[in-house]
Amino acid sequence: MAREAYLVPVLEAQVATLKKKTAVTTSWISIDAKGKSVILDVDKYAIMRRVQVHARDLRILDPMLSYPSTILGREKVIVLNLEHIKAIITAEEVLLRDPYDDNVIPIVAELKRRLPQDNLTCQDQGEEEEEHPSARNDMDTEEENEFPFEFRALEVALEAICSFLDARTRELEIDAYPALDELTSKLYLCGQISSRNLDRVRKLKSAMTRLTNRVQKVRDELEQLLDDDDDMADLYLSRKLAGACSPVGSFSVPSWYPPSPTIGSKISRTSRASAVTVEEDNDVEELEMLLEAYFMQIDSTLNKLTTLREYIDDTEDYINIQLDNHRNQLIQVVILTGLLCTSTFTSIVSYARHKGLIGS
Repeated sequence: MAREAYLVPVLEAQVATLKKKTAVTTSWISIDAKGKSVILDVDKYAIMRRVQVHARDLRILDPMLSYPSTILGREKVIVLNLEHIKAIITAEEVLLRDPYDDNVIPIVAELKRRLPQDNLTCQDQGEEEEEHPSARNDMDTEEENEFPFEFRALEVALEAICSFLDARTRELEIDAYPALDELTSKLYLCGQISSRNLDRVRKLKSAMTRLTNRVQKVRDELEQLLDDDDDMADLYLSRKLAGACSPVGSFSVPSWYPPSPTIGSKISRTSRASAVTVEEDNDVEELEMLLEAYFMQIDSTLNKLTTLREYIDDTEDYINIQLDNHRNQLIQVVILTGLLCTSTFTSIVSYARHKGLIGS
């Protein structure tokens, strides 16, 4: 019994030590609504505590695991896994993984440029109201039409991934179409296929298949999100934050402002109309328009790849037809050669018999 009581703390210490060893730190960059960035070298547990996200959701962002493209809306965060873009979006900041990656560096610069929201100072607002009495109403309308912080970050990510995949598609088209034309032209002129060109086309077809699968996953995720209003409503972080802070049962527009200056303007813009009725809280029209625009863009990219696949299939059919034609011509030559040899041999034998050179 004494031995067992002594082993328990030892095992607990070993488990704690093992947990510390397995908690590998990764690089993240935090970008707030003012465009200020901070590099974070922390483990996943620190990220879980910082944004209050579950481990199963954070596992989606692990590059060592093969997870498809995903856009998840949680209570306080949006978990984003789009190819190399692995981010966690809150109502106040964006956490982007691997900020030193070559494909992520332009996204970081774009987030710093587009996330800050230029707002007028109180003094400037007062001067405009004195000079232009209608300026206040115009400004209110403009604020209501502006996207909240999380949507601006989401738009940057969607624009980046759509542009990235479209650029890879255009590069593939530039390489594939000339290679296919060269293959068919040499087959038509010379009647033979270069093994070098054939191997090049095979590699291009494999690259096209992989790229098509990647584009298809992003398109399917956007389509699935557009088909479910509840999933889109989960992405309204500022609206949920305003609903959680507003008094229960209030049907008037709240006049309070949260203590955080970072999210004060966002809440006043996004929840001003949604706080009036419960029906407006379920309005997802602005997000639907945003997702629809990038769904059409990624669908256009998929159509380009589909057209390229059809061109490759047509080229394969053409090559098979030409090869069959050459094969038939070769068979005809062999048959004619055989008939010629047979007729020549028969003629020689007949002539020899006629001259009595051989016996009958």
